[in-house]
Amino acid sequence: MSLPAPAGRTRAPGPGRRARRRAETRARILRAALGLFARQGVFATTVEQITEAADVGKGTFFNYFPSKEHVLAGFGEMQLAKVQAAVAAPRAGEVPVRDALRRLMSALAEEPGRSPTLVRSLLVANLSREPVRQVMRRNLGRGRRLLARLLAYGQDRGEVRRDRDPAELARLFQQAFFGAILLWVLHPPSRLDGRLDATFDLFWSGIAARRTRA
Repeated sequence: MSLPAPAGRTRAPGPGRRARRRAETRARILRAALGLFARQGVFATTVEQITEAADVGKGTFFNYFPSKEHVLAGFGEMQLAKVQAAVAAPRAGEVPVRDALRRLMSALAEEPGRSPTLVRSLLVANLSREPVRQVMRRNLGRGRRLLARLLAYGQDRGEVRRDRDPAELARLFQQAFFGAILLWVLHPPSRLDGRLDATFDLFWSGIAARRTRA
């Protein structure tokens, strides 16, 4: 049996609590930065503005992100978590793979869909900064491998055509999603959800298993 802490002394927080606090601080910085990027773009946003919006010190910011551009890597990890959840959904219940993919496309568009400025900032920063570009490629690769697992599962269940490599289908999903986002940014008056619906319907019609008549 553990002894109580001596009077006047408090027990140090355990690793679990410290980890949660770090995760909460990192998420607060990420949300503050994305909010500023959405309003004024990456390059017009300063680290000082981010720390003020997140209510943290400058040193705290650099403990989590080497630069403001690296916040975009944090955004990529947030998107990756959505892919992981989509992969787990069909195995956890009887969610059809089609529904899991459709929900995933909507979830991935949630933050970018709030602001064309944010999407343009994400693209410019990723294309103009090699370290950030490397992180983006790495996250896209991880996302493709997760999607390939989901699509392979769909092939096993007879929902997805079996004559194509799941990795190839995963790449096509990414291309379809980014294409829809890019065209929406170029034509901001258009509705993103409408573009996503049309894009997904065409994508699924190309990968769905063909049903044979009895």
